[in-house]
Amino acid sequence: MNTGTRARLRRISTDDRYLIVPMDHGVTMGPVKGLVDIESTIDAVTAGGADAVLTQKGVASRVHEHKNDAGYIVHLNGSTNIGPDEDDKRRTGTVEAALRAGADAVSFHINVGSEYEPEQMTDLARVTERAEELGIPTLAMAYARGPDIAEDDPEALAHAVRLAEELGADVVKTGYSGDGDSFAPVCAGTRLPVVIAGGSRGTDRQTIEMVRGAMDGGAAGVSMGRSIFQHDDPGAITRAIAAVLHDDADVDEALTRSGLLEA
Repeated sequence: MNTGTRARLRRISTDDRYLIVPMDHGVTMGPVKGLVDIESTIDAVTAGGADAVLTQKGVASRVHEHKNDAGYIVHLNGSTNIGPDEDDKRRTGTVEAALRAGADAVSFHINVGSEYEPEQMTDLARVTERAEELGIPTLAMAYARGPDIAEDDPEALAHAVRLAEELGADVVKTGYSGDGDSFAPVCAGTRLPVVIAGGSRGTDRQTIEMVRGAMDGGAAGVSMGRSIFQHDDPGAITRAIAAVLHDDADVDEALTRSGLLEA
């Protein structure tokens, strides 16, 4: 890893822990709750302790350059939920375009086990190679998705995160297996920092229990979108997650400190 990549990794993390809020869902889902006024959402989550936010390049001007000193990640592929197949992620940008947009890192989604895996592997390898040349980190969103594959299967998740390392990523995001004990082998399968996806929104307690379990299993943080940006109080749920990630708080302490649970 070169000096530029190491320096930019510090822009999207705090003490090697990652609280990333992806908000590239406008491509996938359209202008849903939390993304219509994306400026206000970004202000809330970065004030609440997010280390970085993530969008597609076209809304970079709405991110307010490093709002509240948070890092910025540009996502480089995508698909829609009204198209023929949401798993068919196509290139939407380049590393160079991300740098022009002010990115501290780039991200790329790959569905390991899907029929699109070969093309997505090739594209991810090209992205990581170019990113390394330019000194910018790559976050690989490596999911276990395909026929007869359980998306929370620890063995499949471990394969996905290891693939990300083998192809040159610097940080890897994947699904959560459901508890810390089963997630530990996933984290042990790579030397990369592993962050978990949030998926569909649950209750506040379910969200924080998931974060706590992942950290106990060896995760380095979260890359959590809808559970944060569609929350009624995005800043508060971000504060609760930050308390677990950065202060090692337990579930009740994190909810109380954030104001989501009365003391």
